[in-house]
Amino acid sequence: MFKLTCYKYPFLDNFFCIPTRLLPLPIFNRLSSIPISLKHKKSPISKTHFQILSYFPFHSKKMSESSSSNLAMAKTILSTVGSVAATAMVVRSVVREFVPAEMEDYLFSGLRRLFDRFSNQLTMVIDEFDGLVNNEIYEAAEVYLGPKVTPTTRRLKISKPEKQKNFNIAMEKGEELTDIFHGIKFKWVWIVNKVETRNFYNPRDMNSTLRSEVRSFELTFHKKNQDFVINTYLPYIVSEAESRKHEKKTIKLFTVDPEQMYDINNAWLSVTLDHPSTFDTLAMDSEMKDMVLKDLERFAKRREFYRKVGKAWKRGYLLYGPPGTGKSSLIAAIANFLNFDIYDLELTEIRRNTDLRKLLVATANKSILVVEDIDCTIEFKDRLSNKAAAASSEPESHEEENKVTLSGFLNFIDGLWSSCGDERIIIFTTNHKEKLDPALLRPGRMDVHIHMSYCTPSGFRILAANYLEIKDHCLFKEIEELIAATEVTPAEVAEQLLKNDEADVILEGLIDFLHAKRKEKEEAETKKVEVEPTEEERNVEEEGEREQKDGTKQES
Repeated sequence: MFKLTCYKYPFLDNFFCIPTRLLPLPIFNRLSSIPISLKHKKSPISKTHFQILSYFPFHSKKMSESSSSNLAMAKTILSTVGSVAATAMVVRSVVREFVPAEMEDYLFSGLRRLFDRFSNQLTMVIDEFDGLVNNEIYEAAEVYLGPKVTPTTRRLKISKPEKQKNFNIAMEKGEELTDIFHGIKFKWVWIVNKVETRNFYNPRDMNSTLRSEVRSFELTFHKKNQDFVINTYLPYIVSEAESRKHEKKTIKLFTVDPEQMYDINNAWLSVTLDHPSTFDTLAMDSEMKDMVLKDLERFAKRREFYRKVGKAWKRGYLLYGPPGTGKSSLIAAIANFLNFDIYDLELTEIRRNTDLRKLLVATANKSILVVEDIDCTIEFKDRLSNKAAAASSEPESHEEENKVTLSGFLNFIDGLWSSCGDERIIIFTTNHKEKLDPALLRPGRMDVHIHMSYCTPSGFRILAANYLEIKDHCLFKEIEELIAATEVTPAEVAEQLLKNDEADVILEGLIDFLHAKRKEKEEAETKKVEVEPTEEERNVEEEGEREQKDGTKQES
């Protein structure tokens, strides 16, 4: 038998045990490997005795000298480790009991710094905000690390915003993640510290007052890889995150908020754009469609080319043609093809050129700026008329200052302010191209002019495939001949294709509609000829006007 005597001090939570050998030495040396049962007795002097009640018997055998030395060494090591652990527990308990929390933090931080001096690891802290501005590296790391799952991952956050197709996966706070890049191991930890709400507020973070959290990533790696991390690893993360966000993002349609126009962060309101239009479904001339597609693909690949030639990375398109020819559908198809957001700019809501510049700065890269019906939305004033207005009465000049001028709008399109951003497309639409100022139409402003014409035979076949799911029919030839001879828009043809579920009935109805349209056109031309005066009548009328003017001059 032997005793295991444990002492319990009033200010400590731990027992300190001292074995007392009451057995022969060979048995005592083997007790650590024998299952035992203990009986617990408390003494009045806060000393606890643990007494061995039973143990598995064994036969004493002569041990070799090597075995004895190994056991002695193991016992020495275990005794040393136990002493160190007991000392550490005593120190820790005493510190927690008697040392203030501030002093405790100071002591332990000093110890950590001491041990860090001998460490070959370097830790970079990536905060969520740099002052009041978002930290691009933090946002990129959040996207990059989100889908990465390792065998040690225990918790993940997952969410799905309304009207978005993809799930968002992110690390949970306190989780560690190991990333291997080019054979180098990097350890990431997401740190979230709670703070007092009244002491923490970020106007750029709408949820900061609700969460009351300061978030950051800690990136740990070997010190020798510092240059590699700064010059290669972090730029790769930023580039990879940008590509992933672009692939997963839901296209948004933005419009100006008149009440928040002077707040650069809230000037645009957005909704999810779920328009199904694509280039495959557009009822558009096939050659024109191929030209637009190739131009867009070439534009998207020419980032370095635009930098090399010294031009802003943007492209201007003018869509013109009668109403109902698919201008809005083409814009939606371009947005879906490039995965770009759309900013719908209503010029009538803007009072000054400075407001126009603020709105431009607030738009994001990889976006499409659309000004629809530009010939109707605003009356531009040229630069000469502005000077004349300045020389007029003060109220009139003040009123003139509160308008968007032609020069201000041109600077908005291709001046210095147009370079505040990359990979942007500007699209103007109009029903009357001839009404636009020639300064708007030159290359560099509107680079590509796209005529959205009336429906063509090839456009009709696309519509028939979309609406009726047929590629050929015995009535197609007659319909194509009528469409070629009649001015009918794709919208009008599409409306006829929706009137019934039977293809034969729909196509026969479309033929009747085209005959009616052709007849209306012929009647309109006949009336125009009847009303229009002959050349002889015009000459007589002009001569009478001249005689009337001569008589007026003589009387004066």
